[in-house]
Amino acid sequence: MSKVIMGVKLMERMKSASKFQELLSEYGCDISTRLGLHVAASGACSPHGLIILEFIDDADEAVAEFEQKASEIAEVVIQKMVF
Repeated sequence: MSKVIMGVKLMERMKSASKFQELLSEYGCDISTRLGLHVAASGACSPHGLIILEFIDDADEAVAEFEQKASEIAEVVIQKMVF
């Protein structure tokens, strides 16, 4: 049994956030937790976003598909922890 925690740094999030949100919805049944982080200051938003995802147990195939599709949508940096 494996548990995957994935960190996704979404570059140029203002351009790709809506498409990335669609991808999150597509894999919504495979993602048990998601947390979006970005730096917001008065009058300015960060151009990058950080999304932390926890996938359901044994979702290895879905994780691989998600990672591939995410890289097709936007410039992303993906890091995974597998337990």
